[in-house]
Formats: sequence, structure tokens, C-alpha cells
Amino acid sequence: MSKGQILVVDDEATQRDILRTILSAEGYRVETAAGAAEALEKSGRTRFDLVLTDLRMPGADGLSLVGQLTKEDPPTLVVLMTAFGSMDSAEQAVKQGAFDYLPKPLGREELLLTVGRAFERIRVIQDNRLLRRQLGERFQAEGIMGSHYRMLEVFDKIHKVSGSSSTVLITGESGTGKELIARAIHRHSPRKERPFVAVSCAAIPETLIESELFGYEKGAFTGALSRRQGLFEAADKSTLLLDEIGELNVNMQAKVLRALQEREIRRVGAREGMKVDVRIIAATNKDLEQEVKRGTFREDLYYRLNVMSVSLPTLRERSTDIPQLAEYFVARACAEAGRPPMSITTEAMRLLLSYHWPGNVRQLDTVLQRAVLLSHGRAVDYTDLPIEVRFSSLPSRETGVAALGAREAKHSFVLPPQGINLEEIEKEFILQAMEMAGGVIAKAAKLLGLSYRTLQYRLEKFQIRREGGEEISHNGEQGVG
Repeated sequence: MSKGQILVVDDEATQRDILRTILSAEGYRVETAAGAAEALEKSGRTRFDLVLTDLRMPGADGLSLVGQLTKEDPPTLVVLMTAFGSMDSAEQAVKQGAFDYLPKPLGREELLLTVGRAFERIRVIQDNRLLRRQLGERFQAEGIMGSHYRMLEVFDKIHKVSGSSSTVLITGESGTGKELIARAIHRHSPRKERPFVAVSCAAIPETLIESELFGYEKGAFTGALSRRQGLFEAADKSTLLLDEIGELNVNMQAKVLRALQEREIRRVGAREGMKVDVRIIAATNKDLEQEVKRGTFREDLYYRLNVMSVSLPTLRERSTDIPQLAEYFVARACAEAGRPPMSITTEAMRLLLSYHWPGNVRQLDTVLQRAVLLSHGRAVDYTDLPIEVRFSSLPSRETGVAALGAREAKHSFVLPPQGINLEEIEKEFILQAMEMAGGVIAKAAKLLGLSYRTLQYRLEKFQIRREGGEEISHNGEQGVG
């Protein structure tokens, strides 16, 4: 069985033959090329694990191979062979992505040692890619998906932290999926047979948060008619997500810290504490390091929580995942609504890709659920998307927007599909602005950078009516059309 595929590139036929003989005897499959051009042509047809190339050759040299082969996905490892006088170039090539270089004349042992190390690296790369693909497929079934490298890092983190009982801190903007990640960690942990427990620290009034987390005894306060179990106790031998933990006041932070340190809680009104075995996952959209510096978050609690951390990227940071996410959300929305499967038009996808998504994945999900419900066709089109998504990119002056004075507008707009005339474009922008302004002419004029009177004239020109059939009259009042 072959140890792997190697391409030897050298303009000297004798050198190619010697290297092929040595490497073939060690169990590698070896092909040769007389120059960079032939090497690229062969690598285009065959996937080589390793390219062993001379640095100096007539025409394109070994450096050009480094530049092209290391950009492939996955990258091809390149080892350069170079004379002593070209060592500086070889070292520069390593900085640019080459795996290593060998000085000429080549020694057999050094050659085989370097090639062996290269194949060890190749195996590590292959194992990592396989693991990431498996993790991606596994978590996709749980609604967590993406092939962007930032999400692959998240998958690796989930895999690494799931097997332990260490505290985990999940950070990221609102809507990035922090609770989904917490649930995934629990489902792949030894505690998965017990129910996952979650609480939003921001959703509970300060006066109730202690009794909610730790429970209370009968008679502890007015209205405490019986003993009640708290969430720490409910999550015994399971996982407790403290979402939005940055919203806890300093007093409650101290009590949570004690529970983490002592693995013990005390119900409100109780004289003695009780031991609990709870794995804590905390989540926040705040920068807790900055909160520590401001004095609003305890430093000792921060370090106790941040044993292992998972940082979630924003959707705009991994916009290449939007098509996959969008198709998933549309398919799920169709199934929930009892509709046949729907596609997404090219124009709608362009808008989804250009929007900045301040609400991240949660906002994308909501937008597409709404679009599926509103659509009357077999595909989600740009007209099914909400106004803020349709206005997501600023057109150039050549589109005719300059005539509307849009350079002064505070909001940006997106062009409707190609193939319509200038007047239709102008009318479309005015309609969009009026929709955004809720039908208020003054607000729409400000959005478009126009004077009130100029917009008023154009509303009359295009016979744009308010909802309910009301047309804009010349004096700015509503008239009946």
C-alpha cells in the first residue's frame, strides 16, 4: 500500500530519476515534472500530498509553485530543494507557506526524514479536517451549522469541552446562538441523561433572582407557603445555563461565586446549605473583562467562569454561511407551515448576503420565517423580505439615486432587479422611503435628502397614495383619490 503521492519537480532529468528511485523504494508513489508549468498541469489532474521542487529552474521557479499550491483547499505541502547560495530565498518561501527546504546536494537520510515529517503533518491535517466535517454534520442536525473557519473552531471547542465538567463561558452578540451551543455541550456530555436547565438572569427581577436560583423554605418571606426547589438544585448532576450573567448585581455575583467554589447552595430562609453537583455554563453578550475594569463584575467570578471559553462569531463575520443557513431556515419554515419546499431567488440571496444582520442568526431565522409566510410563489423573492433588508446596500450615483439626493440620506437603499427604467427606479425609492417613514412625508424627505416640497411634487407625479386609497394633495394634506 502506498504511503502517499509525491511530485518531484526538477529541470535536471538525472536528479528527478535519483529522487524517484529513493522515494519509490520507501513505498511512496512518485511522479516527476521538468518544470513549474508541467507540475501545475499534473497537479491539476492528480491530487499530490507533497511536492518536492527545485527552487531555481528556467521559467517559473519553485517559489511560484509555493504561491499556487499552498492556496489550494486543503493546501499541498511543498518542500524546496536549493543550493547554498539561495538559502535566503528558501527561508522566505517557508515564511510564505512552504513546509521546509533541503540544501543541495541532498543527503538520503535528511531527505527521507524531511519527507517523513511532511507526511506526519499531512496526517494531522487530514485527521483535523475529518473531525471537523464529522462535528459539522453532527451539530447541523441540532441547528448549529456553518463551514466558515470560525464555526469550525467552535465545533472543535464543543467537542473538547463536552467531555469534562468544567465551567464554560460562552460569549457573543445577541442572536449568535449561545443557548444552542450550551445545549450542544450538554447533549454531548456525560450529563446528557439529565434535563438541561436554563435561566436568563436579565429576565428575573433582582428581588426574586436569589429564590429562583437557590430556592426557599416555607415561611422564608411573605407568600412562601411551601418549600420550593431552586434552579441549582433542579440541575443537580446536570447542566445549568446562566444566560446573560453580566446582568447579575454584585450581591448575587458573590452568592453565585460561593456556589461555584463550595459546590453548595443555601435556600432562602434555610439554616444549613446543601451540596449540589452542577455543571455551570455561563453566557453573555457583554465584554466581561471591561465590566471587571469598570467594577460592575467581580474579577474572581469572571476567572471562575472563564475556565473554558467559546467565542461565537457574528453572522456578518461568517457571511459565507448565510446561504446554508438560509436554505435550512426556509426548509424548516415550509415544513412548519405545511407548505411545499421553497427555494430562494438570486436577488433575495444577494440581499441576504449584503445585509449587516445586527440580530445575527436569530434575525435571519425570523426574517425567513416571515418571508415564507408572506410569499405567494414557489420561491422566497426580494419582495418577501422586510424593508430593512431590502434597503441594505447603497447604490451608485449611476443608478439615478443621485437625482434623489440620496448622498445626504442617513439610510441606504437597494436597487430592485435589473431591466427597469430610471423613472421606475425613482418611484421605487420613493415608495421604499415612504414605507420606512410610515407615510410621513417629512421623514421620507429626510431619508432621501430632498426638500419637503420636492418630495411632495414627486408623490403627486407618480400618484403615490397612502394606505387606504388616500392620495397626497398639493398642499400636503390628505385627499381622497
